Amino acid sequence: MNNTELRSFLREARSRRPELTILENEPMSRHCSFRIGGACDAMLLPSSIADVEAVCALLAECGEKPFLMGNGTNLLVTDAPLHRIVLRMGEEFSRVDPVSGTALRAESGATLSRLASFAAARGLAGLEFAHGIPGTLGGAASMNAGAYGGEMKDVVTSVTYLDKDLSLRETDDAGFSYRHSRFSDTDCIVLGAKISLREDDPDAIRERMRSLAERRRSSQPLDMPSAGSTFKRPAGGYAAALIDGAGLKGYTVGGAQVSEKHAGFVVNRGGACFDDVLRLIEHIQNEVYRVSGIELEPEVKIIRE
Repeated sequence: MNNTELRSFLREARSRRPELTILENEPMSRHCSFRIGGACDAMLLPSSIADVEAVCALLAECGEKPFLMGNGTNLLVTDAPLHRIVLRMGEEFSRVDPVSGTALRAESGATLSRLASFAAARGLAGLEFAHGIPGTLGGAASMNAGAYGGEMKDVVTSVTYLDKDLSLRETDDAGFSYRHSRFSDTDCIVLGAKISLREDDPDAIRERMRSLAERRRSSQPLDMPSAGSTFKRPAGGYAAALIDGAGLKGYTVGGAQVSEKHAGFVVNRGGACFDDVLRLIEHIQNEVYRVSGIELEPEVKIIRE
């Protein structure tokens, strides 16, 4: 939308939802774990389903779609201005409630670390793998995030979402597969999920979480900005091993580097721009294919415009 249309949209959004937080000309670098990204036209932070419905309806009236994001931990965003309305599910849309038995229901802005801790405090096991994943439930459910042998498909039993026609729906068939679900790359907006767990001793759960956290600290470059694992796991192998085998550990393009600690991570070692990371990703893909004949597919979502 042009500037006149943008100003009209923002006025109407404030009129319809007076308490909605709106950040204009907001740098995406502040909200993405890579610490890279130009300013978006506006970032809206909903605190309720009603906020999401109202904003999406207004955008539809303008012939636009929202750019949906959670914690920004799986995004590489262009340095150029992002002429989009960003809908970020965050702290104000992160309610977690116990349901009957061993189930929880959570809104999509809840972080996985908070969700896992909430469950552990109640003696509910099954989310230990997710405690160190730095994303939110909405993004994790959409991409079937996983680590250390666990995936969201193991615990998510139903998903609440807005479909492409902005109808509120719930389904127990999320179509989960490796790093994918029926909500991936669609116009559906995940609003929350029901999570089914199992009873266990809270101390035992916390010990498993502590052990996994130590494994992460010892093997991953958690002290440097990144978007986690840069590539999806190829069939029959591991991206990190293939990258290391191509002699690329520590390889640098501008401020972007293949982590010297874990070759599966591309990190921002300081001052990296969008093009640095993109060129490094492409170089990794080319070299790994040249050496092994295997094509690596990015797990990080690349936003060019």
